[in-house]
Amino acid sequence: MAKASKKTSTTQAQTSPSGLPINIGISDKDRAAVATELAHTLADSYTLYLMTHNFHWNVTGPMFSTLHQLFMTQYTEAWQALDAIAERIRALGHYAPGTYAEYARLSSIAEPTSVPNAQDMIQMLVSGNEAVAKTARKAFKIADAVNDQPTADLLTQRLDVHEKNAWMLRSLLA
Repeated sequence: MAKASKKTSTTQAQTSPSGLPINIGISDKDRAAVATELAHTLADSYTLYLMTHNFHWNVTGPMFSTLHQLFMTQYTEAWQALDAIAERIRALGHYAPGTYAEYARLSSIAEPTSVPNAQDMIQMLVSGNEAVAKTARKAFKIADAVNDQPTADLLTQRLDVHEKNAWMLRSLLA
């Protein structure tokens, strides 16, 4: 079997399928900067998605039903968002990261090494949602600075979701 070639960058620039350059009013350099930050947002979002789904499967205790349902609501919403983030990276002319190795390298969220208790799950998800919000906010600043309204809009929506998720989860710990 032939080994797949290793790319040096997950956000390598491309031309369109027709071979034409991408000319959307954002320079190649600026599109690369936005795509790089979106790659980090995608990695954090995927890591949080996987953690939330894991906790949905493995939560136990007196809050089982409430948490099981809440986690399902959150991971289902997150799954839909992953595609939007990856497709925005592609629209900017770059490849979206799509392997566990890339996500591990790009994510700021540490994965659990065991199955935590319900309270710890909630705290880890609060921290995870806050981490995604911080990463998205950093990406937003770059998108806004280069006049990339579609990316800024996408990131504003993600900020709203993750800040609300963190608040709802934090309320369970009060």
